Amino acid sequence: MAARPVSRILERLVRSSARGCSSGAPVTQPYPGEPLQPATEELSRRRQFLREHAVPFSAFLTDSFGRQHNYLRISLTEKCNLRCQYCMPEEGVPLTPKADLLTTEEILTLARLFVKEGVDKIRLTGGEPLIRPDVVDIVAQLHRLEGLQTIGITTNGINLVRLLPPLQKAGLTAINISLDTLVPAKFEFIVRRKGFHKVMEGIHKAIELGYNPVKVNCVVMRGLNEDELLDFVTLTQGLPLDVRFIEYMPFDGNKWNFKKMVSYKEMLDTIRQQWPELEKLPEEESSTAKAFKVPSFLGRISFITSMSEHFCGTCNRLRITADGNLKVCLFGNSEVSLRDHLRAGASEEELLRIIGAAVGRKKPRHAGMFNISQMKNRPMILIELFLLLQDSPPASLSIFSWDPLQVQGLRPRMSFFNQMATFWNSVPQTPPLVPQWMGSGSPQRHYSSHVDSDANSKCLSPGSRVPAAHSGPWPTSNQLTHVDSEGQAAMVDVGGKPDTERVAVASAVVLLGPVAFKLVQQNQLKKGDALAVAQLAGIQAAKLTSQLIPLCHHVALNHVQVQLELDSTRHAAVIQASCRARGPTGVEMEALTSAAVAALTLYDMCKAVSRDIVVGEIKLISKTGGQRGDFHRA
Repeated sequence: MAARPVSRILERLVRSSARGCSSGAPVTQPYPGEPLQPATEELSRRRQFLREHAVPFSAFLTDSFGRQHNYLRISLTEKCNLRCQYCMPEEGVPLTPKADLLTTEEILTLARLFVKEGVDKIRLTGGEPLIRPDVVDIVAQLHRLEGLQTIGITTNGINLVRLLPPLQKAGLTAINISLDTLVPAKFEFIVRRKGFHKVMEGIHKAIELGYNPVKVNCVVMRGLNEDELLDFVTLTQGLPLDVRFIEYMPFDGNKWNFKKMVSYKEMLDTIRQQWPELEKLPEEESSTAKAFKVPSFLGRISFITSMSEHFCGTCNRLRITADGNLKVCLFGNSEVSLRDHLRAGASEEELLRIIGAAVGRKKPRHAGMFNISQMKNRPMILIELFLLLQDSPPASLSIFSWDPLQVQGLRPRMSFFNQMATFWNSVPQTPPLVPQWMGSGSPQRHYSSHVDSDANSKCLSPGSRVPAAHSGPWPTSNQLTHVDSEGQAAMVDVGGKPDTERVAVASAVVLLGPVAFKLVQQNQLKKGDALAVAQLAGIQAAKLTSQLIPLCHHVALNHVQVQLELDSTRHAAVIQASCRARGPTGVEMEALTSAAVAALTLYDMCKAVSRDIVVGEIKLISKTGGQRGDFHRA
């Protein structure tokens, strides 16, 4: 297989980059069976002791759905030495004044309180946590907290070679390193900075010091790095890595687009084509990752499916931002300032009541990927930090939300689904107009895929924007059928519907302009017969609709008819597409796709002559055969 030899190349890349590490020390991997570092051995003993002396979990950290939050993420800084495209806007973010950030003592005070209540895992984040000067001391102080089993850190790896040895001695037990590409030039493009080889050195240093597994976080973005999936998997062949593929998530400033997101199932299908023997590993309790392993490979891979398959039901995470806000959900926009209450002299009991109230309001799940993309939330760089829009009063519980109306220059926007619902519910229900005939002021070229078509067949009037009319029962609904209750895209189940004869007709109009119209009319385009090519394209598009429209069912069409007529009064081509099939689902999407692609093909044939061509008036004319009755646009 082509991907397998890449393993040796990538291993050499890791090793060669490590040989040039800034420390200048010789780099060697630990031999199998070599004892772990003293800090790791001590932590193993602590974990065993705590398992044997477990106490009831804190009610303050248990939400109304019974989720126990024993995992705390603390942001140490807003600053970062990279500018990753999915994390931070290119221009950077406004930083909170230093006086408003948590001090080291405040961080340790809050950590001590959470650990006392049952938190047994703390992860330090940023920004980039390793640029904080006292990060080693903070880890050492956390290591002294009785009950804390795991201290982890998430880093971009730039400073890891220098800092990881003292961090391990201080008590660091887990490491996550962000790396989105194995191509140095692409790395520089994604993070807008240099440093690829430093990150690779950091990964090797973590392996050398006995961390197993070393987790590598890779945000997968379509058109950018999804072509490297197999290379990342191959990296686990000879290295104790857990490569975690993360679905691209929407945050302020990262220009999230659904089309950029590569879903977990799509990634898994790609990998399984190369390694069909890929096996799923048992999921750990409260794990965010779906883990897999290629048999005989030393490492493994995981998928973080925040968008396509959320894991909200088992969420056990809380976050404290660098400026001291408690955030109970990564994708939520409600936060409470613990910093203000600390500085106002709140007692431990008062702080616990504030924390408990916030945790108690945690929702059962996040809003779904499409709704999240419309929400005003922090940029990812500020998820564990935040530019306050308003200060909370120190003496009382303060919950505040990001409100687009409070941010200068932003206008309130409806969600995609609300816009669609408003559009469909606003169609005027006026009596149908009398159909008009198209004038024929010049000789007409008429193309039809039906051998018995009538050259004087009826078509749309130039100004006809006619409201819809329907016959039979057609109940309206305020719910989109292709969206589930959580706002996620879903294909409609048609398994229980009866097979009926389905027919749909759709149309489109291409305004060619006088020059292109004349050439098409006289069949003098250099590319050839534009009407004939567009007709064939429309037929082909109808047959391929399910491959072009993601949630459409595949339909075995019995017949497709595409007609193109020229309208000299508008210098336009009028396209009508008709599809027929027998089955449980309609064929209106096939007809609409056929008409639209025929129109686009005509544009393509004529664009060398004129760029002032307009494609429009794509609409459904009629559909019959469905359970909800027939539809006819007059």
